[in-house]
Amino acid sequence: MPTSQDILAALAAIPGPDGRTPLPDSGALDGITQRDDKVFIAIRIDPAKAQAMAPMQAAVERAVKALPGVGSVLVTLTAENAPGAAKPALAPHAHKPARGGRPIEGVDKIIAVASGKGGVGKSTTACNLALALAQQGLKVGVLDADIFGPSMPRLFGIKEKPSLAPDGQKLLPIEKFGVKVMSIGFLVEDKSAIVWRGPMVTSALNQFLRDVEWGKLDVLVLDMPPGTGDVQLTIAQNVPMAGAVIVSTPQDLSLIDARRAIAMFKQVEAPILGIVENMSYFICPHCGGRSDVFAHGGARHEAEAQGVPFLGEAPLHILIRETSDGGNPVVASAPDSPQAKAYLDIAQKVRTALFESTKKRILPRIFMS
Repeated sequence: MPTSQDILAALAAIPGPDGRTPLPDSGALDGITQRDDKVFIAIRIDPAKAQAMAPMQAAVERAVKALPGVGSVLVTLTAENAPGAAKPALAPHAHKPARGGRPIEGVDKIIAVASGKGGVGKSTTACNLALALAQQGLKVGVLDADIFGPSMPRLFGIKEKPSLAPDGQKLLPIEKFGVKVMSIGFLVEDKSAIVWRGPMVTSALNQFLRDVEWGKLDVLVLDMPPGTGDVQLTIAQNVPMAGAVIVSTPQDLSLIDARRAIAMFKQVEAPILGIVENMSYFICPHCGGRSDVFAHGGARHEAEAQGVPFLGEAPLHILIRETSDGGNPVVASAPDSPQAKAYLDIAQKVRTALFESTKKRILPRIFMS
C-alpha cells in the first residue's frame, strides 16, 4: 500500500477547489484514511459549488487508484460553514426544515427503519422487512445507513465487493434473495473501525444514495443508525421519505427512546408508518411455554398513545437469531415459519400504507472506482 506521502504526491498535480492551488496545499483535504487496499479521502468544499467539484473528485479517484497496491478509492465531498456563517439548528418552535429533498432516480418510495437506541433488532427487522416486501412482488433495495455499525453484509451473507456500473461512475448494488443491497461494510473489513467526523459520514451517505445504480425500485429501505443525530437529520432533509418504521422492544427503557425517534421524524415532517414490537415474547423450544422477557404490549400501547399505527410483533426466537447470524434471514430461508409470517404481516401493513392507501385517495378525487 502507498504511504500518505505517496498519496499526497499523486494529488499534487490536481488543482483544489479554487481551481489553482494544488489540492494538498489548498487546505481542503479533510482526511485520508487507509484500510487494507482501500483509500478514503474527504475534501472540504463550498456546498454551493458541489456540482462543479465533480471533475476534481473524479481526478482524485483516478490518481489514487493508479497507485500500486490500491484496490479501491472512495472520495467524499464534505461541506462546512464559512467562518462567521450561522450554523443550522433544529430547535423546537424555531423553524421546520423543508420536508425531503431531491428524489433518487428510479426509486419510487424511500422508507427508514429506525430506533431510538441500539440493540432492539432494528437491522434484523429492516432486512426481513425488505425481503418480505420483495416476496410480495415489489422491487426492493436496502441501504445500510449505519456507517459505524453496518450489519447488512452479515445479515444477507454477502462477502463480495460491489463493482462499477457500465458508465464507470456509479456502484452496482449487490443482489441477494431478490433484494439489492449496498453497505459501507462491503468496502471495509469486519475488524476495521471507521473513524470519521460527522461531515464525512453524511457525505458518504449521500454518495451511497445517489452514486449507486439502484435501477427501478418500488421501495428503498434505509437501515438507520440508532439515535436522532446528524445522519437521521441529513437523510430526512436530503431525500423525500415516504415514511419511517420505528422498532422497539416492549420494555420502558426502549419505549422512551422510541418516543424520541417518533418526535424527530414528526419534526422533520416524515410520516410515521408505524411501530414494530421486536423481541415481543419468547417461546421455549423445549417446553413450548411463553415468556414475556421484556414485558409485552408496550409498543402497541405507545402506538395508541402517539396516534400512529401498530405494525405487529416479532418474537425473540432462536431461528431468527441463527438465520440472521448465518446470512440466510428467516424470511428467505423459512418463509412458511411462524417467525417469517410475523415479518410478512408487518410488510403487508407497510405496503398498504405506502401504495394501496395512496390509490384510494387518488380514485375519488399524490464514488467508488
